[in-house]
Amino acid sequence: MAYVTAGRGREGSPRSGLRAGAAYDGGTESIADARLLAREFLDQVRESGIRVPAATVSEAQLVVSELVTNACKYAPGPSALSLEVRGTVLEITLWDSEPVLPMARAAEPGRIGQHGLEIVFALCEGFDVQREPVGKRITVRLALHARGAW
Repeated sequence: MAYVTAGRGREGSPRSGLRAGAAYDGGTESIADARLLAREFLDQVRESGIRVPAATVSEAQLVVSELVTNACKYAPGPSALSLEVRGTVLEITLWDSEPVLPMARAAEPGRIGQHGLEIVFALCEGFDVQREPVGKRITVRLALHARGAW
């Protein structure tokens, strides 16, 4: 189930108040659904007049994919994704039912897999994790402009 809303911020700025979200049941199809939601949302952001380079759309889809994949693997049960434009930043928030906080692992050249958080950290401008009464909430911030695009 997904919902998308668009609006304007308090000052009437088209750069504020654009948001989308979806709830997932924890199945692996959630990963592709979340990537699609991110792309469709950023298409709507573009339609509102905000410039979003193709590289940023790809990075947002990758971040969403990594977060939702981790939820599917380590937090059996439902999850909820929200996307919101705040000025020149895309805020991506994922809630899942697992209270254990994620930890990035030290770099190991021979390790196969488990690089999701490293990827998220490399692409995002900010990362915050909070325990909730049930589960946890991860919020990351991604610049709407691609690095080096301006």
